[in-house]
Amino acid sequence: MNPVLQIQNLCKSFADFTAVNNISLEVEAGEIFGFLGPNGAGKTTTIKILAGLLQPESGTVMINGKSLAEQPLACKQDTGYVPDRPWLFEKLTGSEYLKFIASLYRLPEERFKAASAQYLELFDLSKWQDHLIESYSHGMRQKLIMTSAFMLDQPLLIIDEPMVGLDPKSARIVKELFKQKAAAGTAIFLSTHSLEIAEELCRRIAIITNGTLRVIGTMEELRSQAGKSGQAIDLEDIFLELTGAWEMRQVIEALKSK
Repeated sequence: MNPVLQIQNLCKSFADFTAVNNISLEVEAGEIFGFLGPNGAGKTTTIKILAGLLQPESGTVMINGKSLAEQPLACKQDTGYVPDRPWLFEKLTGSEYLKFIASLYRLPEERFKAASAQYLELFDLSKWQDHLIESYSHGMRQKLIMTSAFMLDQPLLIIDEPMVGLDPKSARIVKELFKQKAAAGTAIFLSTHSLEIAEELCRRIAIITNGTLRVIGTMEELRSQAGKSGQAIDLEDIFLELTGAWEMRQVIEALKSK
């Protein structure tokens, strides 16, 4: 079986700054894949390329067996995308926005009604669906865009910082939905600063630093690459070790001891 997402030698620069430097990775159907890195590492640039919002300078992206460069509309049709900032059409109601998204993806009417109602209820948005989005809080907007992505049921979900602004109940629901979607065969490409969420959900994790893929693998493989094989260290320790931020941990521990 071919991977749902294939990235080969992806590069992107802005003037003299290289944001993404020769990244290659694959995400299988039914896999939640974590994409981690410090601020400015190149995560959001990579995600915007995958979503078709930026053009790479070189390299290829294949989504569900199709080339993003050659078949951009078909690739976008197979992709659900949740950005880190939920910019929405504020003069639409929540229901109108979902109908608009459903029309873009040619979601059948009956399926749209059932799926949108299901997720609106899950996220406590049913009573707000006929209100203008401009009246929504940040968390409500995040839940609305999550609803739009989950109702589509696409082969690939690209998620950038999913928990920002969510209350604990909604965050728990989102985690369970990720697990359900993956169990049903959806490939999920997940970028998050929450290392606990990544460790809980992701089968494999990639860590990017300065635009370059530093490591990729399961938790045990990451421990091995960090020189901690067989040790019961968590993802936070591995992340700090591999991104060169271990000195910050030492500073924090020194502060605690005072």
